[in-house]
Order: sequence, then structure tokens, then C-alpha cells
Amino acid sequence: MIDVQALTKDFGNRRAVDNLSFRVEPGEVLGFLGPNGAGKSTTMKMITGFLTPTSGTATINGHDIRTQPVAAKREFGYLPEGAPGYGDMRVLDFLHFCADLRGLEGEQRLARLEQVVADVHLDGVLGQRIDTLSKGFRRRVGLAQAILHDPKVLILDEPTDGLDPNQKHEVRKLINGMAKDKIIVISTHILEEVDAICTRAMIIAKGRLLADDAPQALADRADSGRLDDVFRDITSGGLS
Repeated sequence: MIDVQALTKDFGNRRAVDNLSFRVEPGEVLGFLGPNGAGKSTTMKMITGFLTPTSGTATINGHDIRTQPVAAKREFGYLPEGAPGYGDMRVLDFLHFCADLRGLEGEQRLARLEQVVADVHLDGVLGQRIDTLSKGFRRRVGLAQAILHDPKVLILDEPTDGLDPNQKHEVRKLINGMAKDKIIVISTHILEEVDAICTRAMIIAKGRLLADDAPQALADRADSGRLDDVFRDITSGGLS
């Protein structure tokens, strides 16, 4: 599981994440929601070890990200915001580089490369340099490296950002297909995405947890029964 305990991050006098605690179990797809600046990406960066918490910690399948960072990082795939990559590398070379980092070898390596290229539809750009790709294709390359080693845990920051409607549908279908035997955490500002793929939704604002429930249960808090209405009311202080 992912077990987050009292996670806090300060940047100078500004508190970006404030004493955040939650757990995510296998089979759950958690939608991590909040307005811009709510602390979503900062939380993900701490869970994955890219930022050191001011206090608190997170464990990934029993491995503490602060005291056992290498063991913890073996357990997950991470798609950060912006999908950074090595722009001067060609897509296939980059994926082989990621396979090296993940220790994939032999037939397993070739099978996983073939699978992820097919899953995220990269066939037509394998020979292109990453810095020549569109935003949508860079996003797909980032998703491919995250799932390459078939991790037990996926942490995805805006996985469909920059994709066209058909591409979004394909990525959501892929996530749904993986969800039954993985832990998946998705940060998104697209509420229809939460309805489409998430079994659970957490809403944060100013680094604090405001709501945590099934998407439909959250939607039922609003008279309209719409998740976007309850999101607006909760983040503006209209609902508790």
C-alpha cells in the first residue's frame, strides 16, 4: 500500500502541504484533486522522493521513502508534471535507457518495450528526438517510462495533459485495464476523468485534506449531484 503520515512541506514561510495523511490500497484508483497551488504536485514529489518533506513521511509497499529510498523507488512508476525527458535522445533510445535503469534484460526487456510502445501508441515516433515531439507525444513517452517495468504502484501527475480526446480515451482505457492489480494515484484537474477512472477522490486546498470519498458519494453532497459543483463548494468553503 501507499501509507502517507503527517506529510508537511514548507517553502520558506509558505506551507505548501499541511499534515497530510492517507492510505491507498491495491485495486484503488485515487483521484487527487485541488485547485492550482493546492499542493497536489508537491505531495506527489514527496511521496516519490523527489522532494524531502519538512516533516512526516510516506511508505511504498512497506519501504520508507526517506530511509529506504532505493527500495521504495523500485516499487513505483512516476509520471511527473511536464513529463521531463532527455530532449536530445530519440524515443526508442530513451526507453532503452529507462529499461537499463529498471534492470530489464533479455526477453522480458523486449516484451515490455513492445508492450508499452503499443499501449501508448508510440510506433510512429520511435526514431524522433524527444525535443521535436508535440506536448501530447512527450506526455505519452513519459507514461511509457512510468509503466515500462510493470510496477505495483503508479503515481501519475496529469497523465492526459496535452492529449486530444481520442488519446485521452485510450490512456483512460489503459489505466482502467491496469487498475485491478495495482495502486494508482492520479493528480488531475479534469473532473470527468475522475468519474471515468477513479474509485476514490481526495480534494485538497492550501495543502490540507478537505474531502475523501468515492466520486459518486462526493457528488451526492451537492444538490445538483455534480462533482464539479461539490468541488467548487468544498474548495471555496461552502461545504464540509
